[in-house]
Amino acid sequence: MAEDALIETAERRSRQRFVAKWRGDYCFWALIDGERKPLVDLSLEGFAVPAGSPPRSDECIAFVLQRANVPDEIRGQARVVNYLSAPDGGQVGCVFEHLDGDGQARLEDWLTAHVLMNATVPISEKEAALIVSGPSLI
Repeated sequence: MAEDALIETAERRSRQRFVAKWRGDYCFWALIDGERKPLVDLSLEGFAVPAGSPPRSDECIAFVLQRANVPDEIRGQARVVNYLSAPDGGQVGCVFEHLDGDGQARLEDWLTAHVLMNATVPISEKEAALIVSGPSLI
């Protein structure tokens, strides 16, 4: 993939993306190359992180996902699929290539808890899990 194509191609995740903040504070991060970056969004398919410049096209990166106030982490590999530039800083979109061990199940649990914490109307855990595993609502 040419670098120009990477910059112009919008990432297309089919699952719902969740803003990685709770009450205005970041609640999910990725450790990439030893640097802890706050996530812009997170889904069952991937994540986005802030970036000042475009990465190498179609690069595969190792990461460790972390969440606020929980010692749990998820390790894996993700492929860079796009870079969106903006005047105040860009962002890199990544899709999961591989999640280690039970990472997929833990990610589902993390996102279900996140939906429950951010819900503005009462919902059940089952309803939250359906939102997490369902199609993108955007």
